[in-house]
Amino acid sequence: MLVSHPDWDAPAPPPPPPVDPDAWLKLACTIVGSASREQPADALLRHQLKTAPNVTRLISRQVSQAVFAYFRWRGWLDQGLKLESQIRAALELVETYAHRPGSFSDADLMQRCVPEWVREVMPVEVAWLRSLQAEPQLWLRVKPGRGQALAQVLGYTERCALPDALAYSGDEDLFRRPEFHAGEFEIQDVSSQAVGMICSPEAGETWWDACAGEGGKLLHLSVLMRGKGMIWASDRTEWRLKKLKIRTARAQCFNYRAALWNGGPKLPTKTRFDGVLVDAPCSGLGTWQRNPHARWTTTPEDVRELATEQLQLLRHAAAAVKPGGELIYSVCTLTRTETVEVAAAFQSAHPEFTPLPLANPFHSHEPRQPQQLLWPHITGGGGMFIAGWRRQA
Repeated sequence: MLVSHPDWDAPAPPPPPPVDPDAWLKLACTIVGSASREQPADALLRHQLKTAPNVTRLISRQVSQAVFAYFRWRGWLDQGLKLESQIRAALELVETYAHRPGSFSDADLMQRCVPEWVREVMPVEVAWLRSLQAEPQLWLRVKPGRGQALAQVLGYTERCALPDALAYSGDEDLFRRPEFHAGEFEIQDVSSQAVGMICSPEAGETWWDACAGEGGKLLHLSVLMRGKGMIWASDRTEWRLKKLKIRTARAQCFNYRAALWNGGPKLPTKTRFDGVLVDAPCSGLGTWQRNPHARWTTTPEDVRELATEQLQLLRHAAAAVKPGGELIYSVCTLTRTETVEVAAAFQSAHPEFTPLPLANPFHSHEPRQPQQLLWPHITGGGGMFIAGWRRQA
């Protein structure tokens, strides 16, 4: 006699839904089609990858590659085609450029890489344009003395001219690594690391990171100070300072205080500092390799408005520098308006500050200069301008 069993009578589970082989392309089209000046592509990408259903790690990687490829190669695409066809064409251009970069002429790069107005605000070299079309390098800043050990653990790394910088070429999600959560390394562009090295704060000094954002450069300053002394960190938005608090806790950075500052003449503290870093908001032309969407949304008006804001930030923050102290100005852009012209305007209005010779961390043998312009095709990182002054004693 057969005996019924509950499991035998239960209906079979439904089969898993079929995998759509073009799911990545549909999601990429949604992001590209929705991206605008008000909704930057990188922010939309992060949001969609978090909220869209059934996004696997593979799909996430495919979507990211497709979105950035589209905006990186937009100047070569036929806008009359469907968006799906344009994205596929952009991905083909990525492969061609990776294997045969010489097949793209200098004249073509000059015409298609960036908007015409860029030539009016900065020197445009073909070498810079070629760097814009290449895939960006991921840079790590490791704890001093831990570079070799971490390189062996992670693999896919190369050393750099900067002592604690590693170039990572693997495809692992480094934010999941236990070494990251233990504060063994930070993901920080090599040119951003150069700013901290140019500041070169001493242990026991007092510094102010006036536009600290989420704290990338503050963490580097703390490491260079060996956790001794004090760093004030300020930003105009509270949510960035909350993220800074999370990052400093993970990195075990405790020698800092955070305060809101809107950039006005009323400073967040009456403290006078050995050094003040003004890493000012800018047009970001130096980041166009890793943020290609910004090439097509940034305007000349942005450059002019930001230059006014940068000069104001510098003049207000300069009041907090003690006699003999240093003022460092940095921006991740390359326009004359936001770099040499801002520096010249500040110098003209503040004769109590004298230009401070700065060493180029990538070429330490070169003579020191009061201004350093870091080009992506030379450093392998983002574009960066740094200027320095010392308040007369």
